[in-house]
Amino acid sequence: MHNKDISYPFPSRRRTLYAKRGLVGSTHPVASEAGLHILRQGGNAIDAAVAMAITLSSVEPTANGIGGDNFAIVWHNGKMYGLNSSGPAPMALNLDTLERKGYKTMPDSGWESVTVPGAPAGWAALSERFGKLPFGELFEPALEATENGVAVTGDIGMGIEQSAKYYKKVLSEEMFSSFADTFMSNGKPYNIGDIIRLPHHAKTLRSIAETKAESFYRGEISERLVDFSKKTGGYFEVDDFANYKPEWVNPISVNYRGYDVWELPPNGQGICALLALNILKGFEFSPESFGSTRTLHLQFEAMKLAFADAAKHVADPKYMDVSIEELLSDAYATTRRSHITEAALEPFYGNPKSGGTVYFVAADGDGNMVSMIQSNYAGFGSGIVLPGWGIALHNRAANFSLERGHVNALAGGKRPYNTIIPGFLTRDNMPIGPFGVMGGFMQPQGHMQVIMNTVDFNMNPQAALDAPRFCWKKDKVIDVESAISLAVFAELRMRGHELTAVNPGDANPFGRGQIIWRTESDTLSGGTEPRGDGCMYGY
Repeated sequence: MHNKDISYPFPSRRRTLYAKRGLVGSTHPVASEAGLHILRQGGNAIDAAVAMAITLSSVEPTANGIGGDNFAIVWHNGKMYGLNSSGPAPMALNLDTLERKGYKTMPDSGWESVTVPGAPAGWAALSERFGKLPFGELFEPALEATENGVAVTGDIGMGIEQSAKYYKKVLSEEMFSSFADTFMSNGKPYNIGDIIRLPHHAKTLRSIAETKAESFYRGEISERLVDFSKKTGGYFEVDDFANYKPEWVNPISVNYRGYDVWELPPNGQGICALLALNILKGFEFSPESFGSTRTLHLQFEAMKLAFADAAKHVADPKYMDVSIEELLSDAYATTRRSHITEAALEPFYGNPKSGGTVYFVAADGDGNMVSMIQSNYAGFGSGIVLPGWGIALHNRAANFSLERGHVNALAGGKRPYNTIIPGFLTRDNMPIGPFGVMGGFMQPQGHMQVIMNTVDFNMNPQAALDAPRFCWKKDKVIDVESAISLAVFAELRMRGHELTAVNPGDANPFGRGQIIWRTESDTLSGGTEPRGDGCMYGY
């Protein structure tokens, strides 16, 4: 990989970090420190990743939590594994029910937006299969943070304030009161720099640690969740939790200029990044072409076509109308590539049969690596918090469709289209390392961009994350970072792209990422996100 700190056509914010024995990175310094602590205690990369996941559920509640989902790609003892810890809709939540209640689209808050949380089961499954340390030890950094408190950062303070305003408008008094009791101070959002303590989180985490997550699905916590659901208009029954287990899956890939880029299969949207890369590998790019009009235009068009296909065809695999192999075939990529011209196109799907989230990484000295992501989806998720337990329930069901006959149509027991995706890179069946960019539908766009930055534009991990990004929104509407050349900006508009220049200091639609690559010297190199509070530690 490309590990020299050289000059790039944009200001680099940080230098790539190098380490020999272990490297960890996450979206919050306290979580990264937890990962490093676990490595120094004799844990492996999987232990470190799980400890970071648990800690992030408490120190960055504006983006993920105990009541969310997670996904992971693991390289362990020379083999790759995938874990899908996303949950299905309650059996009682279906199209007929929502139609009777007058819904035209899926709501993004309240019980209609909640699916079974998979995160605690994911922690337990990863630890049981690959971990070296006892499961309970992985909770110690998180328990210290929840009980003794952590300082509220700018991102978290802003997230709490915005969420409080929204949930107060859309939730019942009982539901909002539980949110306020957990994540606010005397009825007011925390100020930046305040200390936030989450004793209810600590209570829940101890229960999960002691029972290896059984209490969350087949014990006291699940009973409390079902009781609260019944009391406040929800849809959960005991069996919705009791029948849940995370799923071990085989990652999927495309070969991009000699590198294999890996994602998890649907119901996640990782396939969207692979669809775009499959289209783009038919074009040539030089290292000097980064940020040019031609490069950005081709990236825009490939990404739009990939998203259109994902929106049409991707869902819980049991319901998909085309196969992954059909979507990722070279023949289909050729067909989709042929639609790209010099002018911006309106995104449209094809027919393959005819031709708030946190991301974190860990690596250890034994060659094990983890790419992991965890989310409540939109900020705190549904806005529903279990009283006395501090569990903010995610709103993944918001991604279902209410269109009858659509592959992603709502159904009880079905998993929705899920935005969170971990990535991994290999070459010649050997690991290069984990990578990811979080942020809703920005994620596959970020994956495509950092892979091209690495492979096509010869950037090291930190530069690949520092580089200016774009975010396709809809139709021909695209946000670009304000670092883009004014001349290129004007030329892209002439091609029909509806661009808006965004200063990431004011808003950040461009996601937050982490990368670890193994070097030719068999050391570890890593980059962390400059657009937020990302932090990487190594030794």
